[in-house]
Amino acid sequence: MGQSIWKPLVLMFVLILLFDLFYNMVARQGGEQQAEITYSRFREELALDNIRKVTIRGTAIKGEFRKKITLTETVQGKVSSREAATFGTVLPAIDDATLMADLMAKKVELTAISTETSQFATILIYILPWVLIMGIWWLAMRGAKGQGPGAMLGGFAKSGAKMYSSAEKIDVTFEDVAGMENPKQELKEVVEFLKDPKKFQRIGGKVPKGILLVGPPGTGKTLLARAVAGEAGVAFFSISASQFIEMFVGVGASRVRDLFTNAKKAAPSIVFIDELDAVGRSRGAGFGGGHDEREQTLNQLLSEMDGFDPHEEVIVLAATNRPDVLDPALLRPGRFDRHVVIDRPDWRDREQILRVHTRKISLDKDVDLAVIARGTPGMTGADLESLVNEAAILAARENAQAVTMGHLERAKDKILMGGERKMFISEHEKRITAYHEAGHALVAKLLPGTDPVHKVTILPRGMALGVTQQLPEDDRYHYPKTYLLNRLCVALGGRAAERLAFDDISTGAQSDLKMVNDLTEKMVCQWGMSEKIGAMTFSRGEEHPFLGRKLAEEKTFSEEMAWLIDQEISAIIKEAEDKAAGLIAANRAKLDALAAALLEEETLDGKRVDEILAGA
Repeated sequence: MGQSIWKPLVLMFVLILLFDLFYNMVARQGGEQQAEITYSRFREELALDNIRKVTIRGTAIKGEFRKKITLTETVQGKVSSREAATFGTVLPAIDDATLMADLMAKKVELTAISTETSQFATILIYILPWVLIMGIWWLAMRGAKGQGPGAMLGGFAKSGAKMYSSAEKIDVTFEDVAGMENPKQELKEVVEFLKDPKKFQRIGGKVPKGILLVGPPGTGKTLLARAVAGEAGVAFFSISASQFIEMFVGVGASRVRDLFTNAKKAAPSIVFIDELDAVGRSRGAGFGGGHDEREQTLNQLLSEMDGFDPHEEVIVLAATNRPDVLDPALLRPGRFDRHVVIDRPDWRDREQILRVHTRKISLDKDVDLAVIARGTPGMTGADLESLVNEAAILAARENAQAVTMGHLERAKDKILMGGERKMFISEHEKRITAYHEAGHALVAKLLPGTDPVHKVTILPRGMALGVTQQLPEDDRYHYPKTYLLNRLCVALGGRAAERLAFDDISTGAQSDLKMVNDLTEKMVCQWGMSEKIGAMTFSRGEEHPFLGRKLAEEKTFSEEMAWLIDQEISAIIKEAEDKAAGLIAANRAKLDALAAALLEEETLDGKRVDEILAGA
């Protein structure tokens, strides 16, 4: 309910409280002079002709004495006395037949008050609740007037979108968005159209009605949308798709209508819907059909974007990291005409992003952001922002005047390998961890084409007791089969080293085995890297199977093929394990030297690993 409903209710509540307070004060004042006496004392005073007048209402008697009487009271062990001019008492349950005759004999002024409620008061008691209910309902209808269908609860059906008018300048521009040159170029065209639509209309061009920003989490989709708002200088409506959905069916559709109605009034304007997959999932998928509220909301969104009433000066921007689950009707031409893919930045873009995030950070003169950028492959803009913030926290903790290269390196290690944990580990378990990590590092150094070893540590980090970190020299976009097979060997090198050094294996290889199984399954089922199966692809091993589609999919391979896939996965893993074990057995001295250095120094960088292997 809106404010117009609450105001009269609050006022009524305040008036009732004031009346109750006033009544209690009056009653209390009257009670200070009136004395409550027993019926026996009342009869005694009547016999002494000390009663001037009485008022009888039901069983209650009130009256005045001719002369004040003195009453004695005992409170907390103390005896006190006071005078009273008026009194109150109660008639006994047994009828006193002589009372009226005695009152008349003593010439007492008698007043009787009826206990029956008046007819008007009775009618008022029955009608007043209904009057209040009808009044509240009328106020609710008045507050909902003009909001369209589904607006019976006042502002409940309003979209709730944050609106930035042309006068409210957003302080983010394309200059604040580092890298992403291609996405920015496509969005600059939208900004130019909104500023000067005649430039495009002269030759019959039309601006896309909808632009979908697609990319992994943290790549800067929302930041890019804010930059569009900052550059365009037109009305900008921002909302998350989850704000449309409510427990009541129809509210989401009403909110969509309200959003587009306001956007059309403020045209030219931009509507930005974040996390579009919250409302745009494929209809009719999942257990037992779809979600009525979400489907109605999606239908209304489809209608507004390309319905019977077209609009040319309202552009819809949307962002998602799950394009695989979106309804096909959303992605067709006429709705989201243009898909802008925002991928993870390469090292050059990462360097620019680091420069943006270090604008307000005091950096030491020896800091080289290019080195940090090359050493953070796969990191998104959000990851890099977190890295810079973590380095600043480390510098502040040490009371340093500026952030140094060491602070940035330690922050990078914390994000890539996890935070360092302080825990007690026995010497035997330290040796197991040392040989395990030494096995990873040794195989990585011996095999050609693997990523360089950046750091090896036996200090517990994150959920691991030890970490071997490899960083590629440059960003990779293609992964050859030889590279993937070598990666399997490196992952299994720790397990092989344990077996060779202790003639036993431990649970420390759990995460390695999971990675090996997942990678091998993709090689066989998705990338056609099995000689026996050949150039075939299967849905097995997909990273983001959409629940509804997965259940509805027909199995595309036979049981015989499933058995063959299992055999190929097992064979590839067995071959990689044997290769890793052979390399470690042939270089046992180097393995022992690496493990001994790890037990002594606990952490080795890539340069130190090279020195140890060269001297072994």
